[in-house]
Amino acid sequence: MITLRNDNSLVKINNGELVSFTVNGIEFIHQKGNKGWRKSDDEMFPVIGPTSNNNFRVHTKKGDAIQDQHGLLRELDYELISNNEFTAIFKKDYKSNTKINNSKFPEKSSEEFLTWPFDFSFEKHFKIENRELKIDFVILSEKEMPFMLGYHPAFLLSNTGKETFISDHKIYTLQDVYRAGSNAFPILKTNIIELNNIEKPNLEITTKGFHNFMLWTEVDNMVCIEPITQYTSYTDQKFSEKNMSLSEGENKFSVVIKVIN
Repeated sequence: MITLRNDNSLVKINNGELVSFTVNGIEFIHQKGNKGWRKSDDEMFPVIGPTSNNNFRVHTKKGDAIQDQHGLLRELDYELISNNEFTAIFKKDYKSNTKINNSKFPEKSSEEFLTWPFDFSFEKHFKIENRELKIDFVILSEKEMPFMLGYHPAFLLSNTGKETFISDHKIYTLQDVYRAGSNAFPILKTNIIELNNIEKPNLEITTKGFHNFMLWTEVDNMVCIEPITQYTSYTDQKFSEKNMSLSEGENKFSVVIKVIN
């Protein structure tokens, strides 16, 4: 367990997973073991969303890859690269065409192994400053490698069902999120969203590089507010380079979680 702290904030990270962000003693991150989701944060890479409709295949210029829902990155382990009182850097490396065990097999998937036909390195950087947490993602790969990226943090709610979300002067409710179901509720073409919590200070989440969010929950006590590069529930899941981003060799993305009152 890695701990970052300053006069206002405390962050705990377990093997690269953000498990706690407290400001002035108030916890904002969903705790594993509570109802809702089994994790507190995760990443979606190199695809977002289910791939079962396309027989778990993603078409690339180097051939078809086998990918399950939200990609194979989450099946890899983070390595701690460095840390101090205020920062921590974690990394995952993947060698092209290496078979990775699929944790969804056999209960939820027909694919025992996942593969990707490109090398990549994926870094996750944490930094606390005042009442905010910044998380940077750095992806190093071959140029024009196709990919999607999503960050999947879960936040504590009041368990009243009364929280709201504001983006571009529009207000959304938990009922909007429930109605979207497993597709998740899209809030597109924006880099900022505010969570108005009933029992806690409000949170502002700002991003660079993602340009979209999706919201998901099935319970009143937590919600996932997920920055994403693409919202794939509008597609037929036949993933190919045509509906993915293309790597520049090095791609950087950032998420800032800030307590605003």
